Amino acid sequence: MNNRERALAILRYQDYDKMPIVHFGYWRETIAKWGQEGHIEKGLDKEWKDSNEIDTMISNKLGFDFNWSNSYGGKNFLQPSFQRRVLEELGDGARKVLNWDGVVVLEKDGAGSIPAEIDHTLKDRKSWEEHYLPRLQYFSERVDYNEIMAYKPPEERDAPLGLYVGSFYGFVRNITGIVGLSYLALDDEELYKEIIDTVGQLQYDVAKRALESGQTFDFGHIWEDICFKNGPLVSPSAFEKFVGPHYKKIKKLLLSYNIDLLSLDCDGKIDALIPTWINSGVNIMFPIEVGTWNASIAPWREKYGSDLRGVGGMNKVVFSRDYKAVDEEIERLKPLIDLGGFIPCPDHRIAPDAKWENVQYYCEQMKKI
Repeated sequence: MNNRERALAILRYQDYDKMPIVHFGYWRETIAKWGQEGHIEKGLDKEWKDSNEIDTMISNKLGFDFNWSNSYGGKNFLQPSFQRRVLEELGDGARKVLNWDGVVVLEKDGAGSIPAEIDHTLKDRKSWEEHYLPRLQYFSERVDYNEIMAYKPPEERDAPLGLYVGSFYGFVRNITGIVGLSYLALDDEELYKEIIDTVGQLQYDVAKRALESGQTFDFGHIWEDICFKNGPLVSPSAFEKFVGPHYKKIKKLLLSYNIDLLSLDCDGKIDALIPTWINSGVNIMFPIEVGTWNASIAPWREKYGSDLRGVGGMNKVVFSRDYKAVDEEIERLKPLIDLGGFIPCPDHRIAPDAKWENVQYYCEQMKKI
């Protein structure tokens, strides 16, 4: 049994021989720090990508089996994107920048956090029809069959291969801003729906084209990131009404290709959105960010039953502490593993405060159980 077979067996409540040790990548600053410390070669942070050769090498040195973020995604975003350019230099390394999504952001040298949004090109129907609607149309070149078929066939790969089916609300939030999108929902519901429908149709068309390539995908994957520490950034009822139908359409498409697993990536406190996600066909929550709100699959499983699976839920902050903290986290995870349908994984990118030896120790101890 290889790691791909193990992971899929766990998520389908089937027998398996051992738990694969899974991660979700790193901050580039983390890889740079580990290079400076001599654990790996310097400069690898510039070439690292999820599940590429460098990622696999680092995984092997630490003791991980694979990166869950191993998926193909077509060009299901703005095509062409906006031309990134600096609009104004503000001093102290700060500058106003028009980014690829047409959003004006504040960037500053040395700042690694999400940049502050200053302004948005998308404000109304005129700007939507002029700058965005033409960029969100489907054409076959959005999917590269050569790139898809470069992935190994299922019988030769040691990790599950996902099909990234896009983002149906998080992407819209990116181009409008959360404030702009919230007002749009009330001020112009027709345009609000049209934008979501346009994005949703594009995600479907790109996913369909990718599936027609003949490659076998193991699961579908959606990215949203539409929650924060206190809950969702969108009303669950609005999500159910406007976005839910697109999720159901995608799930039906996946099932027609015998893909029964649909994973959703959303940080923050997701509890209020879980019912509509499950109702719309999602059955894997990821990365189950523990946070200050102590997220765990256990209460969700009690409430929603075995339809809900999970990948994640391992509190990565213990990597900055000591072996004792790692041991305590593993003990917390054991009863969650026993629930079935759950694969522990650090609940986000491994951060720069992580100590190499702690991550390595975690992998060693997890293999023992």
